[in-house]
Amino acid sequence: MMQTHYNRHGMVRKAALALGLAAVVLSSCETVNNALDELKKEHEKKDRAIPEQINFTQERLYPEGVAFDKSNGRFLVTSLTRGTIGAVAYDGTYKPFIQDSALQATIGIKVDEARKRVLVAVSNPSLGNVASLGIYDLRTGGRLEFVNLLDAAGGPRNFANDITLDPQGNAYVTNSFSPIIYKVDREGNASVFFRDNRFATGPGEFGFNGIAYHPGGYLVVAFSKENALYRIPVRDPGEYTKIALDAALQGPDGLLLSKDGRQLVVVNNAGGAEAGRVLSFESSDKWETGQLSGRFDTGPVFPTTATSDGKAIFVLYAYLNRLFNPSLTPQDTFTIRKVPFEDNRPF
Repeated sequence: MMQTHYNRHGMVRKAALALGLAAVVLSSCETVNNALDELKKEHEKKDRAIPEQINFTQERLYPEGVAFDKSNGRFLVTSLTRGTIGAVAYDGTYKPFIQDSALQATIGIKVDEARKRVLVAVSNPSLGNVASLGIYDLRTGGRLEFVNLLDAAGGPRNFANDITLDPQGNAYVTNSFSPIIYKVDREGNASVFFRDNRFATGPGEFGFNGIAYHPGGYLVVAFSKENALYRIPVRDPGEYTKIALDAALQGPDGLLLSKDGRQLVVVNNAGGAEAGRVLSFESSDKWETGQLSGRFDTGPVFPTTATSDGKAIFVLYAYLNRLFNPSLTPQDTFTIRKVPFEDNRPF
């Protein structure tokens, strides 16, 4: 009888243990399923179609730069008035992402997906005495580096404007008030990549503006003062040439180059006039020449820069003319607009 009593207690203990293990397994499964559900939601968020037009409202934000953040399914925008880097969701929701007291006015922005970085050109448009490059963690927004470009070189007036990257992660930054293009390596060391007084500008004039790296080993740079584009070899910058285009530019601002280097999108701000437009060029001779392949008229919205999710092209309506002209009504709503170009190459 005592042996039977012992077996019954053993069976009770085994049953309790089995129930406990089942509860743990069910709890673990529930945790895993919840994690998978969250992951699925994140992928659905990233993969869902981007609207033709995204309007976002922030009082007098005046964003100049826009970059698509593929890993997080959002757009990142700068601000001339706040310096904040904001995240814009597909539904137009705006949230501050990077807030750093060193960011006075943020201009161009570049997402480095390979190294999970965000690079931001920093200036002070009214004083013209700031040219810096801020580098931040794409996942957290934390500061990685803050580089004062004027430690490398500068002129009496300086304005860090746009950024591009080469395959090694070196950044190239234009100075629109001085005839300089900087190079910043992955360790945050700044140097002068290009300087030529042939590209000097006077008060009220804009010089170097948008910039793009070509896989053939050269830069394509907009020179706003001349409404022109230049091709600057990385190995021998002094051997630069002007690109012959078959269509006129008017206030060339941001540039966007396809992965194969054959298609170039040029945003023309036209100073906020009706002639604002986005032009697409193609080249088969390594940008000795460029042929117009697409045109999209934006109207008087002061389009500045363009970005891509890999397939479609999106342009930012920045309304900067309303910031610099006090006689115009201030702007609080801004737009990221899909450009209806067909047969785009991969970006």
